Amino acid sequence: MATLTNLLDFDPAQLVAYCAELGEKPFRAKQLQRWIHQFGAFDFDQMTDLAKSLREKLKTRAEVRAPGIISDHISADGTRKWLVDVGNGNAVETVYIPEETRGTLCISTQAGCAVNCRFCSTGKQGFSRNLTVAEIIGQLWMAEFELRKSKGIEPGPKGERQITNVVMMGMGEPLLNFEPTVTALKMMLDDNAYGLSRRRVTLSTSGVVPNMDKLSQECPVALAVSLHASNDPLRDMLVPLNKKYPLRELLAACKRYLEFAPRDFITFEYCMLDGVNDTDEHARELVALVNDPEVGVSCKFNLIPFNPFPESGLVRSKNPRIKAFAQVLMDAGIVTTIRKTRGDDIDAACGQLAGEVQDRTRVAQRMEKMAEYKNKFGANFGRIVEIPS
Repeated sequence: MATLTNLLDFDPAQLVAYCAELGEKPFRAKQLQRWIHQFGAFDFDQMTDLAKSLREKLKTRAEVRAPGIISDHISADGTRKWLVDVGNGNAVETVYIPEETRGTLCISTQAGCAVNCRFCSTGKQGFSRNLTVAEIIGQLWMAEFELRKSKGIEPGPKGERQITNVVMMGMGEPLLNFEPTVTALKMMLDDNAYGLSRRRVTLSTSGVVPNMDKLSQECPVALAVSLHASNDPLRDMLVPLNKKYPLRELLAACKRYLEFAPRDFITFEYCMLDGVNDTDEHARELVALVNDPEVGVSCKFNLIPFNPFPESGLVRSKNPRIKAFAQVLMDAGIVTTIRKTRGDDIDAACGQLAGEVQDRTRVAQRMEKMAEYKNKFGANFGRIVEIPS
C-alpha cells in the first residue's frame, strides 16, 4: 500500500504545489486549507465544495493526521495539558493556558532537547528527534478543535476561536528544528488557516544565533530569549549553548532581529533560582548588559519562578527575593513582569514539560553532580564556572 501524504506537512505554497501535481488550480489549495485548519476536517468527503474527482484523488493519496492524544489533564486553574504520541515510543506535551482575554497554546518542537538547560525537566531526558511539520502544526489543529468540541462550538471560520496566541515554548529548542518550525509558523499566520498575527506568535530560543538571523529573514515573529544569567560563566553553567554563542554575541543578534520583528522589544526570560542567579548584583549586571552601548537592546524581562522537578537539585527563589530583583530592573526603567505559575498541579508549568522520551545522555548523572556542588559551595554556587561531566 502506498504511503499517504499528510497534508498537515504543507505550508500554503507547498499545498499549492501539491494541488498542481494533482492537476488542480491554486484556489483548490485555499479551499483545502480552510477545510483542514478552519473546520478541522480530516474526512475528504466532508469537503463538499471540492470537486468529487479531487476528493477521490485525495482519498487514495493523502490524509490529514495529527498526533494522537495519549492523555488529557485539566488543572485546577483551567490549564489543560495533552500528552500526544509522536511515534517510535516518544510523546510530547502541549499546554493550553486560558486567560480572561486570550487563550495561549504552548507547543513542542522536539522530542526531548539537546540544549540541556539545567533548570528544565525536558533536558534531563536527552534528545530523541525533531518533530515534523505535521507534528508541530498538528498540536494546534488538535487543541483548537478539542477545545471547541468540549464547549459545543461549531467548527468553521465563524466559530469562536479558542486559541488566540501561540508560544513555541514547549519541549525542545525550536531553532534547532528550523525548517519544520518555520513551515508550521507560516501556516499559523496564513489567513486561510489560523490567521494569527505575528505579534501573537512567539518563538522562544536559548540563543541559536545563526538561526535567529535566518528567522528574521524568513518568518519574523515575536521573539523570547531564554537568558537566565547575567554573565557568561554563570550562563555557561545554566544554558550550555552559551559556550558557543556567548552573551554579547547573543545580544547583538537580538539587536539585529528587532529590525524585522513585529514588536520593538525582545522578551528576556529569566528563571529565578535561589542562591544561583537571583541577587541584586545579578540584577545590576543585567541592567549594565542590556544598556551596553555596543550590544544593548530594547527589551522587557519576564521573571519565571522556578518550577521544581525531581533530580534538579535547584530551589525556587523566595517571593520577596523575586520582587526585590524585579525592583532593581524596574528602577532602571526596564519593563519587568513576574510570570504567574499556571498548571503546576499537572506538571504543565514552565520548565516542567517532560513527555516520554528515552534518556540518551548522562543527564541524570550531571543533575546529581549539580546537587552535590550546590551543597558544597552554598551561596557561592552561582559563581562556579563549570560542573564537570
